[in-house]
Amino acid sequence: MTKSTKWSIDPSHSTLEFKVRHLMISHVKGAFKVFDANIYTTDNDFTTAQIDLWVDASSIASGDLKRDEHLKSADFFDVQNHKQITFTSSQIGEANSKGERDLWGELTLKGITKSIKLNVVFGGLITDPWKNQRAGFTVNGVINRSEWGLAWSESIEKGGVMVGEEIIISAEVELIKSNPADLKMELTSTLNSDEKKLTSIK
Repeated sequence: MTKSTKWSIDPSHSTLEFKVRHLMISHVKGAFKVFDANIYTTDNDFTTAQIDLWVDASSIASGDLKRDEHLKSADFFDVQNHKQITFTSSQIGEANSKGERDLWGELTLKGITKSIKLNVVFGGLITDPWKNQRAGFTVNGVINRSEWGLAWSESIEKGGVMVGEEIIISAEVELIKSNPADLKMELTSTLNSDEKKLTSIK
């Protein structure tokens, strides 16, 4: 009998980073420090994964406070009006000879939603010394920032632009399997909420 399994991101062992070309000659790197997800699989089969990820846009950090403030402004992420970046999965492809899979989903950034494709490599499944079951993944992808309204840049001498169009995304994600008691409590809470809604309707 199959059953639904919930996984949570371990923030202490997970990173969500990006890099973009600067002045056409190098890359500037940054990261989002606060993110989480609801992830459900059938048993431990990650090809069935349903992923709802959210990112706190204001947690962006590039190593320079002045640049971070610019990134938070309306020129880029506009965190005052768009507090979250979200990703919802739609399809996971078959593994190639290197064990890589395509992960398709909807990325919502600055109020704009578009389909993107990410590359995912499964690192393995293990039980840690505290009897927690864990799974690891490496995720990579490339998006064009202007498609989500992050269009700011300036021209430089001899052609080219100050900030490149492509944003390279890279993430290391370690998941922890929720125990059955947590799921039971969550289900009970949902049922109680539904009962209250029905009562109020009556």
